[in-house]
Amino acid sequence: MTGNVKIGGLENEIEIALERDDQHGVEPSEATNGDSLEGAALRRLATRALGLTGADIERVVREARLKARREKRRVLYADIEAGIRGHRPPVPYDVRWRLAIHESGHAVVHHALRLGEVRGLTIDTTEGGHNTLAFAVTIPDTEDWYRRLLALLMAGRAAELIVLKTVSAGSGGAQESDLARATRVALDMEQSLGFGGRHPLLYREHKDPTGILSRDADLAERVHRRLEFAQAHATEVILENRKIFDRLVRELFDAQALDGPAIMDILAAAS
Repeated sequence: MTGNVKIGGLENEIEIALERDDQHGVEPSEATNGDSLEGAALRRLATRALGLTGADIERVVREARLKARREKRRVLYADIEAGIRGHRPPVPYDVRWRLAIHESGHAVVHHALRLGEVRGLTIDTTEGGHNTLAFAVTIPDTEDWYRRLLALLMAGRAAELIVLKTVSAGSGGAQESDLARATRVALDMEQSLGFGGRHPLLYREHKDPTGILSRDADLAERVHRRLEFAQAHATEVILENRKIFDRLVRELFDAQALDGPAIMDILAAAS
């Protein structure tokens, strides 16, 4: 039996044939909770493509079309998935293991602290893992919410320390890294959100976090203390959900990419 799914938004719309029983396609068991085979396929492809640019995906689609045309058949799901993975060199075993630990830490803490849904995780890239997290819009942005957000941002590093006893530089090193974002959030809490330990009513804009933290040792100490507390909080949450965390690590390591329903099935066991 076959199904069809259309992917639009690239050069134009393409139709992909889905083989229900093909080992390279989407199994019927992946279309659960009233979802269709087509919906499961789109979720899986979207998860596989985390970290790729629009240009990367367009190139994958063009190459899949050419392959199908040469073989005088329709484009198959396996063509697209193989194309996505073909643009990524194999990730070494130890690196993939660390990435699975790191991303699972984020997912477990995000779910346990009720920040929202986890919609996708992938470790299928040498540039690091990627996650898609949705945040609940009904939660008030109190100081407690920001503390939970900080715990989420520090959770990957905390997970590495729990399992491997060491941390990689993957948490930092870039403007959009976990440490960079956590530092900006903690600085906002001290300077502009009204949660500061000193003069909380003052609003102080900061365009250069590195500059102000380098000049003000007392402020840097308060910000760092918030980050330490957040990492400790994340550690506690992961340890409280250790069985769920370990299972997610194994599943993510084996599959290399998990979509939302697959992740939530695992995390729901902690509820």
